[in-house]
Amino acid sequence: MVAVSADTTQDLHRSFTEAEVFKLAPGNRVLIISDFHMGDGGRSDDLLKNENLIQDILEKYYFAQDWYLVLNGDIEELQRYSYSKIRSYWGKLYEIFDAFYKKGRLFKILGNHDEDLVLEKRYPYPLLGSLKIETPVIPVYVFHGHQTSKVYTNYNHIIRASLRYFLKPLGIRNISSGRSPRHRFSVEKKAYNYARNNGIISVIGHTHRPLFESLGRFDYIKFEIERLCREYPLATGEDRKRIADEVLFLRIELAKLKRSERRNSLKESLYGDELPVPCLFNSGSVIGKKGINAIELDSSTISLVYWFTEGKGKKFVRRGSYTIEPLAGTEQRRSVLNTDRLDYIMAKIELLG
Repeated sequence: MVAVSADTTQDLHRSFTEAEVFKLAPGNRVLIISDFHMGDGGRSDDLLKNENLIQDILEKYYFAQDWYLVLNGDIEELQRYSYSKIRSYWGKLYEIFDAFYKKGRLFKILGNHDEDLVLEKRYPYPLLGSLKIETPVIPVYVFHGHQTSKVYTNYNHIIRASLRYFLKPLGIRNISSGRSPRHRFSVEKKAYNYARNNGIISVIGHTHRPLFESLGRFDYIKFEIERLCREYPLATGEDRKRIADEVLFLRIELAKLKRSERRNSLKESLYGDELPVPCLFNSGSVIGKKGINAIELDSSTISLVYWFTEGKGKKFVRRGSYTIEPLAGTEQRRSVLNTDRLDYIMAKIELLG
């Protein structure tokens, strides 16, 4: 067992046991997506750069194909804008949310930036603290992630006041845990430990960093290089050349990540010196500079996906061995970065947890 503070354990366990329950039947598909930070449409609105992208994929891909939609917190940026101003600008996006809701396919979970929605008497959707998705294989616990931090659970009103009345007038953009490697690691570590100790899968947002099977991109690349090196001696011809090219590309990506991350954050690992238990996933955010990350879930598999606009996506998707799927009639593109079977993940959790 991994140690977790008593207060954090109690808060997370209370949230888990009191969570809304959604039974995922065979054939059902769920999109888990978070951190829109919708503003007033002005230049400091973090979502503005991905406005067309998010509206296209929700309406023309997920709604059109009968997916369920889980909005996992920080959808509205209420720490800097009023709900009325957000609603006024993002009318089209709310129409899409409405369409999911009328079909019984919308779940809205609160985050630290939109928790004041409980005060909005006319807010149209039920507000949840968390969601427990009962798959045929293993329970999936979906919560925003700020519950692991006493700063956000106890002092969010102070953070809200400083953002709205001090930082916003100075033109300072959204300050999130995603911009603090130390806080990001603390949030992820506590969420990881809780999921591992309880033998479940947790899906969070909040830190804006995509995670798949408890691995960020830096750790994932290291494991992928090791896997390819094991395959290389047995490969021949074009396969051998392909593996060599992929290893070279991944080494370049690893070097870039080393430069972009703080040294201390690279030393921090969710699982220390032990084998990683694949119990923690993070949907990333909708306000990425070059696209959107999200988690897709069905009754047997879970995937981390990346959406981008043609000509604006991250280079590693184009240069890697990823399949890029166009969304018909748009410039939007979808790529599955990682995918795995739930029964395999459950087996690893049982054997390594």
